[in-house]
Amino acid sequence: MNQLCIKSILGAIAWTGVFSTTAHAISFTTTYEAALTGVDEAKGDIWLKSVEYDGETFSDFVFVNQATVVSNDIWIGGSDTGGASADKGDLATVGISEENLTNEQVVEALGDPYLSSILDVEEAGQFAIDLFFTEAADHVLLWERGGNSRVDVQAVDLEGNLVGDLLSLNSADWDFAGYSLDTLEINQAQAVSSLGISLAEFGTTETAIAGIRLISLGEDYNGPDLKVIGIAADDPQSVPEPTVLLGLGLVAGLLMMGNRSGVQR
Repeated sequence: MNQLCIKSILGAIAWTGVFSTTAHAISFTTTYEAALTGVDEAKGDIWLKSVEYDGETFSDFVFVNQATVVSNDIWIGGSDTGGASADKGDLATVGISEENLTNEQVVEALGDPYLSSILDVEEAGQFAIDLFFTEAADHVLLWERGGNSRVDVQAVDLEGNLVGDLLSLNSADWDFAGYSLDTLEINQAQAVSSLGISLAEFGTTETAIAGIRLISLGEDYNGPDLKVIGIAADDPQSVPEPTVLLGLGLVAGLLMMGNRSGVQR
């Protein structure tokens, strides 16, 4: 499947709002604890304790507990094929290292407070993945290793529908998160950048969302390497059952195409 075809598929199932390149970011401070010290800190387990912005401290996090790989370039060997994979710190005890991800492996990579367990995306990799939290969220927190990549993000409401604007974000504009990561996919520590998105920035009038869709469309995106965690809504609600979350209009017919196909290089 060529790049234009994948972009057409992703556009058909992702487009529901105004495409925005000027999302207003929330700057926050990351408080973390590292299992290792010195030069090994970036290689070991690093777990999130809290975040602070607007003079408030938040630790009521909700984590990814369901995922749907809508489309992902197929890994055919080597270090530069495939789309999104799972990665972890060189010396980390939590997380996985996998190339052609299943839905369950996406959850293994993202469904915990360990900032050292992430999605790793090849520079030219293309993917679309839907992520759903354990409870309803009113903020989404993103960390990107490298600080030099783009990613498109759209909210998913409590009924399983894509809502609001499709945001095009560039981690070069984000803040330094205060730590670095040296993971199995790379050979040196890289600084991590962070960004927070509120419901207002998503361009939705919803009071809470169930999750988000992440999209990368190839070389121009330069392989975003991400950790995603939500902040629980003031009035937390249970998210819908997985069968409801899969009822996204065209997704039913296109999921099989997206999961079975990819750009082979």
